Amino acid sequence: MKVPFALPDCGKDEIQEVTEVIKSRWLTTSSRTLRFEKEFAEHIGARYCLAVNSGTAALHLGLEALGITRENKVIVPIHTFSATAEVVRYLGADPVFVDVDRSTFCITAEVIEKLLDRHGEMINDGSLKAIIPVHFGGHPCDMDGIMEVAQSSDLRVLEDAAHAFPAFCQFSSQKDASSKQRLKNRDLKMVGTIGDVTCFSFYATKPITTAEGGMLATDDDRINKRVQVMRLHGINADIWSRFSDTQADWSYDVIAPGFKYNMPDITAALGIHQLRKAEQFRKRREIIAKTYYQELANIPGLILPKIKCSIENHSWHLYVALIEPKETIDGINRDQFIQKMKEKDIGTSVHYIPLHRMTYYRKQYGLRPEMFPNSEWVFQHCVSLPIYSAMADGQVEYVVDSIREILKR
Repeated sequence: MKVPFALPDCGKDEIQEVTEVIKSRWLTTSSRTLRFEKEFAEHIGARYCLAVNSGTAALHLGLEALGITRENKVIVPIHTFSATAEVVRYLGADPVFVDVDRSTFCITAEVIEKLLDRHGEMINDGSLKAIIPVHFGGHPCDMDGIMEVAQSSDLRVLEDAAHAFPAFCQFSSQKDASSKQRLKNRDLKMVGTIGDVTCFSFYATKPITTAEGGMLATDDDRINKRVQVMRLHGINADIWSRFSDTQADWSYDVIAPGFKYNMPDITAALGIHQLRKAEQFRKRREIIAKTYYQELANIPGLILPKIKCSIENHSWHLYVALIEPKETIDGINRDQFIQKMKEKDIGTSVHYIPLHRMTYYRKQYGLRPEMFPNSEWVFQHCVSLPIYSAMADGQVEYVVDSIREILKR
C-alpha cells in the first residue's frame, strides 16, 4: 500500500540490541526484561512495573491481583476491544457494560454514577468490585471524576492504557477535598500513576512496540508481589536466575496456580529503545494529528475528533474521524469511504465494533444496540485514519488529498 494503516518504527538501536540478545544465547526473561521494567517505571513515575507477554496478560493479572472472582462484577465500557471484557470472564466474573462519551469514546464518571444509581444493589451486596476505564485512542479519561466515584463506592480501578503511552491527565491528589477544590488544585500526572493498576500494550501497532508484550504498573506492594508470582506459574522465586547465576539455587516452590505470561529478553530488547524514543514518536503523531485538523477542517460530512484534553497530553495512537452521509456531497457513508480509500491504496480501520454486536456478549448478557446509543452511533460513523511515527510527510499529504477528492471538497 502507498499508505498502510500502521507500521512499527524500529531502527538500528533496536536491531543492535536484539542481535546482542541472540548472540548471548539467553533469549528468555533475564537482564533486558529487568532493565526495561526499571526504565519504564522511572519514565512514568510508578513504584513497580512488571513486563508480560501481552497487554491482555497484564489486564488478567491486574484483575486477579485485585481479588476479582466469579462472584464479582466489573464495570467495562462497551466501546472497546474484546480483551477488556474477556479478562473479566477469565476469572468467572461478569462485566457490567456502560456506554461511552460520544466525543471522546471514553467512559465518564457521570455514566458510572448513573449505573450505580440504577443498580445500587450491586454496591450493597458487594458484588461490584472494580472499574476498567479505557483511555480510548490515547485520549485520557477524566480520572479525577472516575477516581472520586470509585473511592466513594469502594471500587478498585484498573486502567486499560493499551492506547495511552505516553499520555497525561489533569489530576488532583487531594482525595478528601471537595470536587470544587480538586478542580482548582490539579497536577499533570502520567497515565500509569493514578489507578490501582494500569496496563499497557506493546503490540506491533501500538505507540511503542515489543512485537507482542505488555506492562503492568502499580504502586501497591501487595499487587506487585502477587503479579510477580502469578505471571510465571505461581513460582515463589526468580526462576530465570536459577539458570543464569552460577551460584543459583535449583530449589523453588509453587504457591499458586499461576500463568505463563513472562516477557522474554528478545522482545524486551526492542522495548528498551522504543521507550527511549516514546516522546519523539508521540510528537510526530501529534504533528500528523495537527495536520489533519488543519487540512481536513470544514469538509462536508467529515467530523474530526473532539478532544477534552490538551493536544500535547493525548498519545495519538488513533485518529478517529466520523463520516455523516447525510452531510456529504454524494451521500457517501463510512463503508463506502473506506472502500474508496482502499482503492487509493490507503489503509484505514474501524475502532471498534462494539461488544454489544459480538455474538458471545450479545447472547450472554442480552445486549441490544439501543442500550448503548452513543457507542452504536459512533460505530456506524467512525473510521480511523493512518497516524504513526514512521509515516512520511508525503504520505500524510497523500491521505489529505485523497480525502478531499473522495469527499469533493
